[in-house]
Parts: sequence; structure tokens; C-alpha cells
Amino acid sequence: MHIFIVAIEFAIVLGLLVLIHELGHFVVAKLCGVRIETFSIGFGTRIAGFRYGDTDYRISLIPLGGYVKMAGELAGDGSVLNSEEESRADAATPGAAPSPDDLTSKPRWQRVLIAIAGPVSNFLLSFILLFVLAHYHHEVDHYLNGPATLDYVPHGTQAAQDGLTAGDTITRYNRLTNPTWEQIFDETVLNLNRPLPIAYLHNGQTHTSTFTVSVPPNTEFDASDLMSQGLIPQMDPGPIRVLTVAANSPAARAGLQPGDDLVSIDNLQPHSVYALLAFLKDNKGATDRLGVLRNGHPLTLLATPEKMATPDVGEEYRLGFTYRPPPADIEHLSAGAAIQQSLQDTRDGSMLILRVIKGLFTRHVAVNQMMGPVGIAQQIDIATQMGIWPLLNLVSVISLNLGILNLLPFPLLDGGMIFFLILESIMRRDVNQRFKELVYQVAFVCIILFTFFVLFNDISRLHLH
Repeated sequence: MHIFIVAIEFAIVLGLLVLIHELGHFVVAKLCGVRIETFSIGFGTRIAGFRYGDTDYRISLIPLGGYVKMAGELAGDGSVLNSEEESRADAATPGAAPSPDDLTSKPRWQRVLIAIAGPVSNFLLSFILLFVLAHYHHEVDHYLNGPATLDYVPHGTQAAQDGLTAGDTITRYNRLTNPTWEQIFDETVLNLNRPLPIAYLHNGQTHTSTFTVSVPPNTEFDASDLMSQGLIPQMDPGPIRVLTVAANSPAARAGLQPGDDLVSIDNLQPHSVYALLAFLKDNKGATDRLGVLRNGHPLTLLATPEKMATPDVGEEYRLGFTYRPPPADIEHLSAGAAIQQSLQDTRDGSMLILRVIKGLFTRHVAVNQMMGPVGIAQQIDIATQMGIWPLLNLVSVISLNLGILNLLPFPLLDGGMIFFLILESIMRRDVNQRFKELVYQVAFVCIILFTFFVLFNDISRLHLH
């Protein structure tokens, strides 16, 4: 029964995102005077729909995208043109003008606008959702406004060399007395690569030193720069709560289950995943003793972490589970501040996606770690159970992914159409329609094979209980 509910949640979210994407193409094509033959949510065989005017509005068999079929172009699934389309394609020979409402009769700049309208619609949807979140439900991690207590200090870092250890509290940072973590982050931004006086409370005694946060020139500072030099905040007052466990992972083999509280690892009581990862790195993959609380009963599990690829980090030791985010305070940003926050979140999310894509080509991110429809459906279900705000945030992330991936220069994607238009502009003539059809059919087969690949990865990662 629950699987059926998950399928409905997935269909609603993906259907909405595809509808928004294709609506962008549809509206701009209509404004440019192009006749729309098919508006499809999904690929492949038509399973339901209706015809209104010249357009067949349909739902197709493969629910992994959609397309708008415009007069004078290939079918969205790469199939051979039907007899009506064949006659128009045959008419579109040198010396024979295409129909005025055909896509190919429009200037190339209009065709580029039509192609880019879909991804822009997804970017716009993501921006609007992030604006709503920032304006009505902007989450700020609770620990940022609390005492600057350290969760863990990795070996060999500057903080470790200065004598700081887990549980110490920073009582002075530059000119700030009893600073919060947010104040420390702000003060660090203003004093990068400069030694700052620091005082901290260790075992009831105050110690002093200097601390320098060094970053390369022209590099934007973020919290990871501070943590990489040893200042890892205590983010959660309680233990780490496990949400999901990846199949065939060290956590799964150790017996860790969703809902478990990770109270300790060896002699450390971590209150953040950042502290846990730093501890695993210091332990260099050695088997660890996990103290777990399951339904109120303490358990001891043994886990041997494995190196897994992570964007921008490379390989690092991990156990293989997702976790409950630390508690957050809710703010209601003004409209202006919400716009700025939405723009920043959209930019940060886009850059992360691009870094992941780059990591796939540079082999820093393994292809088998990509999440397909089953994995996305699981995340949608988790977000739905957590509430409307996490769900809206996830939908904005998926929409942003959809927009960026559709701009990749691959046939059947919007980026592929733009690529062909740029090529035709350079050649000063259209690419042969039959050649396009062959390329699109090959691309369609590749997409189907890739779909089966990510489905296999998703299913192999399922961890059933």
C-alpha cells in the first residue's frame, strides 16, 4: 500500500515539473506562431489524452520527462514521422518553402527562445518556491545562535595544534566575547588570512592562542573552510538520527536501521555528521564501535567505513546513511531579503549541480551513485512525511536539476536543439532532416538504456526492512 502512495507522490511531483517545463516551450512557441501537434507528459506510447484544435494533449507510457511536438520537427520520442508529417518533411526540400506555422520556417533566434523556454520555466519555478520558503519559512540552524561549542577537532588541524578538543567552548574570537557560531563565521569573513586572538574554555580553565583561517586568493569563504581547520560546531543537542540506510553499505552490514540514534562512535559522542566524517577520516578506515539507541534500547554495532566519492571533496570514508538535519529556527524574511536569499540559493544549487556533472566526467563522482526515479521517489516520500516545507524545498531542487540537465547539448534535450541551431548558424543552412531523425532515434535508445541503468542502481540500493 505504501509503495502505491509513493508512486502517486512521485507522479504528482514529476508531472507538475514536466508540465511547467513543457508549458514554457508551449507558450513561447505559440507566441512565435508555431503550430503545436503534441503536448506530452512522458515518452513513448500514448496511454491517455484528448485533442483540442491542432494539438494532441497526452500522457505517455514512460513517465520520465515529456515533450512538445511542434509542426515541422521530429517527434519528441525520436520516432519516424507520421504520414502527415512525412508530406510536410518532403515538401521541405531545397526550393520548397515550409508551412508558415512550421518550426523550421521561424528565424533561428526564435527557435532558440523556444528551446530555452523550458529550462527557464524550471529555473523560474525553483526561484519562486525558494522565495516562498525564504519569505514564510526560512530555516536557520539553531546552533548558529548558541554557544560556540566544538563537536570534534580533527587531528593535525590548526585547532588541534592550538590545544582545542571536543567539548571546548570558544569564549573570545578577535574582539567578540562569548561569540555565537554565526558571529564567528561573520568575523572570519572580515579577517581571512589574518591571525586572530582566540580564547576557549577547556576542562573549566581558560586558554588563549591565535587562530588564522587561510583560504586561497579569490576564493569565496564558507563554513567548510572553518571546519577544515578544526572548528567543527556542535550542531545538534542530541545524537545523530538515522533516516535511511544505503543497501550494501558499511552501515547496512553493521545492522544500522532507519530510526536509530547514533549516540557514540568509539569514545566520541558526535552531534553532527561533519564531526562523524572527520572522526572516520582520522581513524583511516579502521573498524569502529557504534553505540546505538534503537526504540529506547542501547545496542553496540561494529562498522568498517569505506571510501565513497563526494563532489568537491573526492573520496572520503563514509558509513552510508542519511540523517535528520539539526534543529532549526524559523524566520520570515522581508520580500526584498527573500528575493536575495532565493537568488543565492538558486545560484548555489546550480553550481553544485554543475560540479556534480563535472565530477562525473572527471571520475570524481561515480556514475552508479546517480539517483534515478526510484531514488527520487524515496526522497519525495521522505520529504512529504517531514512536511510541506521540506517537500517544497525538494521540488525546487528537482526543478533546478531538470532545468540544468535539459540544457546539456544532447539530442532530444533542449541543449541538443540549441546545439543544432548554433551549428546551422555556422553552416548557414539547416542540417539534413533525415540525419536529425537518425541522431534523435539513436539518442532515444541511449536515454532508454540509461533509464534502465539508473533504475538498476536505484533498485540495488533499496534497503528493505
